[in-house]
Amino acid sequence: MKKIISILLSFILAVFSPAMTVLARPDWPADTGIESEAGIVVDVDSGTVLYGQNIRVKKSPASITKVLTALVAIENGNLDDTVTFTADAMNNVESDSGNKNNMAEGDQMTLRDALYFMLLTSSNQAANAIAEHVGGSQEEFIAMMNQRAEELGCVDSHFVNPSGLYDEEQMTTVYDMALIGIAAYSNPVMLEISQTKNCRMPATANNPEGFSIYQEHRMLDPSREEYYVYALAGKTGYTELSGQTLITYAVKENRRLVAVTMKSTQFTHYKDTTAL
Repeated sequence: MKKIISILLSFILAVFSPAMTVLARPDWPADTGIESEAGIVVDVDSGTVLYGQNIRVKKSPASITKVLTALVAIENGNLDDTVTFTADAMNNVESDSGNKNNMAEGDQMTLRDALYFMLLTSSNQAANAIAEHVGGSQEEFIAMMNQRAEELGCVDSHFVNPSGLYDEEQMTTVYDMALIGIAAYSNPVMLEISQTKNCRMPATANNPEGFSIYQEHRMLDPSREEYYVYALAGKTGYTELSGQTLITYAVKENRRLVAVTMKSTQFTHYKDTTAL
């Protein structure tokens, strides 16, 4: 009897000891403290949402749109085809959105090279040229984008251009972009291109010797303070109205995650993603 009482007392002390109160149910995962207006991290293999903040609130995606553009192009195009930078591809952009590496009307490169150019440096002209080539027109390609998004379960998304330049009708959510990211980074061609740190582009009218391009996603660059060792691929985005947006694919010990942040206005998207 004494032994039984001793065991019971030990059990009661263990359960109600002040030291055990630290094991009270945590607030996880609601206390990561991201400053972007919306954020999510999803387990790729199970689809489980591990953290979510405003995951169904529609926001402008900016250039992370190009992840969907690339996925649709890879699934429907021939990587060895020649893509031409037409007048429409060159000019159907905002006047202040830039022209990476000074591309010119009539420049050509393979679809594979155009995908590298678009994903690593976020060339809007490359996005337009890819859309025209794969879809026959930008309008037809945009229809393909919306159809693919719907197939992936994206119910809160609508795309009106392949580049991500701001349009009040082009809206999505971090949840939908995570679904797109899961499909994209599960595609071996997409993953190979997206995790490339730098590569050489062919000669163009204004670059007769060719030119080098470099990965813009800072979490993938060991020389940057934002570098995150487990991050393998991703895409940056920014417009003045969209703020900073980011999609990132990371792997640690066979756990595959996709994180998305949208509408950071203080350049917090990298630290937010690391927190996620």
